[in-house]
Amino acid sequence: MLRTHTCGELDINNIGEEVQLSGWVQKNRDLGGMTFIDLRDRYGITQLTFNMDESSDLCEKARKLGREYVIKVTGIVIERSSKNKSIPTGDIEIIVSDLIVLNASKTPPFTIEDETDGGDKLRMKYRYLDIRRKPVKENLMLRAKVSIETRKYLDNQGFCEVETPYLIKSTPEGARDFVVPSRMNEGQFYALPQSPQTFKQLLMVAGMDKYYQIVKCFRDEDLRADRQPEFTQIDCEMSFVEQEDILNTFEGLTRHLLKEVKGVELHEFPRITYDDAMKKYGSDKPDIRFGMKFVEMNEVCQQNNFVVFDSAELVVGINVKDGASFSRKQIDKLTDFVKTPQVGAKGLVYCKCNEDGTFKSSVDKFFSQEDLNNWADKCKAASGDLILILSGEKLKTRKALSTLRLHLAEELGLRNPEEFAPLWVLDFPLLEWDEETNRYHAMHHPFTSPKPNDIEKLDTDPAAVRANAYDLVINGNEIGGGSIRIHDGELQKLMFKHLGFSDEEAKEQFGFLIKAFEHGAPPHGGVAFGFDRLCAIMGGQENIRDFIAFPKNNAGRDVMIDSPSFIDNEQLNELNIKLK
Repeated sequence: MLRTHTCGELDINNIGEEVQLSGWVQKNRDLGGMTFIDLRDRYGITQLTFNMDESSDLCEKARKLGREYVIKVTGIVIERSSKNKSIPTGDIEIIVSDLIVLNASKTPPFTIEDETDGGDKLRMKYRYLDIRRKPVKENLMLRAKVSIETRKYLDNQGFCEVETPYLIKSTPEGARDFVVPSRMNEGQFYALPQSPQTFKQLLMVAGMDKYYQIVKCFRDEDLRADRQPEFTQIDCEMSFVEQEDILNTFEGLTRHLLKEVKGVELHEFPRITYDDAMKKYGSDKPDIRFGMKFVEMNEVCQQNNFVVFDSAELVVGINVKDGASFSRKQIDKLTDFVKTPQVGAKGLVYCKCNEDGTFKSSVDKFFSQEDLNNWADKCKAASGDLILILSGEKLKTRKALSTLRLHLAEELGLRNPEEFAPLWVLDFPLLEWDEETNRYHAMHHPFTSPKPNDIEKLDTDPAAVRANAYDLVINGNEIGGGSIRIHDGELQKLMFKHLGFSDEEAKEQFGFLIKAFEHGAPPHGGVAFGFDRLCAIMGGQENIRDFIAFPKNNAGRDVMIDSPSFIDNEQLNELNIKLK
């Protein structure tokens, strides 16, 4: 070993010991007769001291060290006269007696500090340098701990980890597949799995009973802050269970992870139906760390000759506690915000509940004080509160108000990243209509079981059929989702029929699964947690990129290794692929 200790473990108890440390030069400070170097490794920082009076050659050698040089030093631990309480090793320093340069370094393209001067593009190009920074390094260490604790919990619950294939069959449902050409099977392609869904169901048919896998998945879709073309899932399946068994098991996993990794005790896991979530929050992944629930106001807002409300399918508002103090300029900014293309509202109506019991609204011309008092009663608004109202087509208006609600919460500091508010969303629609393809698609996937009482509606009212499905939401982010699966071959065939598959298409794509169901498939269900997103939320962030060692950018490129890239003609010929 090139070290006896790491740069993060020495303290007052090590005074007088001779030690060896290795690491990177974080800072080099020349003070004339003394030179100080901050030496950094994964574990922390230790101050090195070089004294000109004791060894001028060694001091001169130290002065020539640049940032990020890799060095090994030998020296004696002494107590620091000027202590640094911000680091664990701040009580001590090393009087260096020997210095070896293990490797020189070019000046890095950005400062390797907690607060760096490097932009996203530059840091992604030099990701191996970015990982040296404490925030990114700690994110990856948190990810490792979440992985370890996940395995501990699931192992203790009797789950068996099973690896499933990465080279599988392409299917038309869901997002676009990444495809891999097969050299040995000319003209045919594998697909990289979007999830191990069918394999984990086959494992239930195989009698494995409780399966899990922390698995890499792939989707060729447009990217954003919480999406990557390759991502990781905690993928689980259980046999002989009902929905309640799965919810209880994975509430347990969530409690375990937050307690062991963050020291947070979770208490309640509220439950809400999909329909109620959309009605109260305008979202199927609501953030419940704060209030501002939706209040439908058609009955107190319409029939007053205000055409904006009278012509609307939905008039809906939120009550902003203590918001009456907002200035006109602040309200104008909110109005401009809801008119942006990403929100899409045509305008915003406000009503201030004044401290003296009167009301001031942006539509005083159409509504009396009595009318506005009815608004306040409807919204349970008190003196000092602010009512904000949107109107229009139901789905679009709810979505716009949901965006405004989150924006306001962010502005008001109501989304504390150290507070964790879990929520189960239940009873999703089984199917959703797609205007482009002019047919129904599975909201989750084709193997989700409908609620038993709703099966008869598949032929008469498909849109009303509820799925035996559930999502776990934390702080307004979908962390995991799953369902009770179809385990009956005839019901699975019926589901394929309603999704627009012909018998031949269903057999070609999923015949192996239907055949498996003919050999004694147990009732089963499962869940998949988005591992990257879970780590980000536990780390107090919503962007998953810094919780992945080597992520892609928003164009799906790895700018560090310059991938994807072209391959040569010889490889293309072997694969029987001809480019245009």
